[in-house]
Amino acid sequence: MSDTGFTISITKEQLATLPIEEFDGQITVVETLPAVSEALMEIRHAGTVGFDTETKPSFKRGTTYNVALLQLASRDTCFLIRLNHIGLPKSIQEILEDSSLLKVGVSIHDDFRNLNKIYPVAPDGFIDLQNFVKEFGIVDNSLSRIYAVLFGKRISKGQRLTNWEAHELSVHQRDYAALDAMACIEIYERLRTEGFNAAASQYLTDLVELARLQEEHAEQSRIHAMELREQQAQNPTPDSAPKPKKATKKRHSRHARKQ
Repeated sequence: MSDTGFTISITKEQLATLPIEEFDGQITVVETLPAVSEALMEIRHAGTVGFDTETKPSFKRGTTYNVALLQLASRDTCFLIRLNHIGLPKSIQEILEDSSLLKVGVSIHDDFRNLNKIYPVAPDGFIDLQNFVKEFGIVDNSLSRIYAVLFGKRISKGQRLTNWEAHELSVHQRDYAALDAMACIEIYERLRTEGFNAAASQYLTDLVELARLQEEHAEQSRIHAMELREQQAQNPTPDSAPKPKKATKKRHSRHARKQ
């Protein structure tokens, strides 16, 4: 598709107008080792497995957290495996390294870079949708944009920056995590079975226009960053504001005190 001067890409503005997708499958939270065994029995017979991970966000420089949640989904059920509670059992590691079991994710190198900080895993049997969709002329590489192009619905990212190490995951967190993993299966299966008519897509974009939009977005980001720095300079935080000098007592000479 790119050889013709056109490609498939959805803009931020177009994405915002789409209805939000909702998860309507089954969700099982896995927090014990016996529950792991039950989950993997279904996963091994899934045919295609959706994959994703979640990590508690850090808002402080120099502070990082380990992967807290691993999502493995069949077509019917998503298993939310709480690694911060049970670690990474050998049986799950074997699933991730099984070349005969097809697993689908987005930007999986980032997931395993974080996982390998605490668990030695050599992933095999994976398809990264970021590469797969390029065969169909789709240049967008985020899950929400790819899903929007194919299904006309938006995956809300409102729960992404929430506490994935919370004692109990909220209903919204569960739905968000499950939908991300299930959407990977749906995207892959749609493209594999039905293909994609890029020429008929409403998101067919001229490459020159796409480059212009990308540059416009980059310029807006630069302006926003500059305005933010100016605001910070004009309204420094208490930590960054200059500290007032301590008042010093004026010393008088002995001669002056006598007077």
